[in-house]
Amino acid sequence: MTANTFRKPFVTAAAIVAIAAGGTAIMWRQLAAGEAVPPNSEAKQHAEGLSTAFRAAAKEVIPSVVTIRTMTTPHRTERGAERGNRPRVPDQFKGTPFEDFFEDERFGDMFGDAPFSPREQSGMGSGVIIDPSGVVLTNRHVVAGADKVTVHLSDGRSYEATDIKTDDRTDLAVVRIKGAGKLKAAKMGTSGALEVGDWVLAIGNPFGLSETVTAGIISAKGRGLGLTDREDFLQTDAAINPGNSGGPLINLSGEVVGINTAISSRSGGYQGVGFAIPIDIARFVSDSLVKYGTVKRAYLGAAIQPLTPDLAKEFRVESSGGALVSKVMPNSPAEKAGLKQGDVVVRFGSEEIASPSQLIAEVEQTPMGQTRTLEVIREGKPQRIDVTLREQPKDYGRRIAASEDEGGEGESAGVNAMGFEVGELTAETAEQLGLKDIKGVVITKVDRGSIADRASLAAGNVITEVNGTPVASVDEFEKTLAKRPLSEGVRLLVESAQGSRFVVLRVAK
Repeated sequence: MTANTFRKPFVTAAAIVAIAAGGTAIMWRQLAAGEAVPPNSEAKQHAEGLSTAFRAAAKEVIPSVVTIRTMTTPHRTERGAERGNRPRVPDQFKGTPFEDFFEDERFGDMFGDAPFSPREQSGMGSGVIIDPSGVVLTNRHVVAGADKVTVHLSDGRSYEATDIKTDDRTDLAVVRIKGAGKLKAAKMGTSGALEVGDWVLAIGNPFGLSETVTAGIISAKGRGLGLTDREDFLQTDAAINPGNSGGPLINLSGEVVGINTAISSRSGGYQGVGFAIPIDIARFVSDSLVKYGTVKRAYLGAAIQPLTPDLAKEFRVESSGGALVSKVMPNSPAEKAGLKQGDVVVRFGSEEIASPSQLIAEVEQTPMGQTRTLEVIREGKPQRIDVTLREQPKDYGRRIAASEDEGGEGESAGVNAMGFEVGELTAETAEQLGLKDIKGVVITKVDRGSIADRASLAAGNVITEVNGTPVASVDEFEKTLAKRPLSEGVRLLVESAQGSRFVVLRVAK
């Protein structure tokens, strides 16, 4: 090797950080020319400045981060209880070397005569102190179902939880400990001010390694993963691993902006995609859990969905922002205010609405009994509607399990160019699908890979409207469908056990 071998372009760790932090043009020229960055260069100063910010932020929050350990004892099943009075070991094996074999819980179910001998199962996660009196915010899945929850503080002390309140709709929980004195509570920031590209730190106990700090940026906002009923996740590339759940995601000011919750991984470990619950949601939920023991939410009483470009064209809305009303619930605040199916909500109070999840969050966090003005687009024209919000019923918005019998009955229409078949919707079929008092036609088959399949239509879905016209039979469905070329798009109102939604299908000429 020649000496010149080592003079090829290279990037130091400090330079990489400086690039991410917005290094200077001088540094870029040095790197391009294959020159090392001088120790006292402007690039190094940028890197050291960022390092100082990381240190200060971590130092501010680490004393407020806790480790949560859980112990769970499996409970005796009915089958186990029923056999509790049976002989533990068959008589012919008592006093023999095989007696221990039959007593072993690992083999008991093979014979049905072994006693129930549970083993404790342990779990671990993270949390963050949000009140000096001993209130810890974490994920519900960290503590759910545990018989014993122990909170380990950063100073080495540990306390058993005296009270646990959870919210399954957001996967959040508050845990209270007593006797620890005045604790250092983390400062709360605001997730609404975050932008994609902002630096964040994740703090927690991945794989049991307490007080671990990792750095990254906000990769995206408003992510939905299908994990909970209420989702508006922050996505980050800060390393999040098993054990990080419930720990804080913080900004460079040392303020909590999210609660680390999930990762997307094929290996079970970090792969650059982590998710956190925005602190604006977490703060609302935790405040309600502390005050009431449950989460009190306001509600509008309308099923809403995203406004796709095709739907925006159908409903004559210029932008694809907002929330499309697919159904208005009877006797709800929305119905009393005059909100209608097909309205597009573009503003709630002073907030411009960009997505259904944003509207849900704004509504649910509004104090009950207060009136807000909705700005909607109805048949292409803006309107204002005043709605007075009420407390959400306990079972409102729960996902209903789809019926196992999703097939329709009666004669089916032929497979059309959109790739699905429909049949008559009988009262019996509607009841099986959990859709009582619904009139329409039931989808009996969807061709894999078809336009309908790509639009997530499925057997058991019920079509109640075609291009705004109600249909109650296959004949009505076909006649209404024929009135408009498929190339112009077909707007369907679809009902399922999960709710109602508009779908636009378009077939190329």
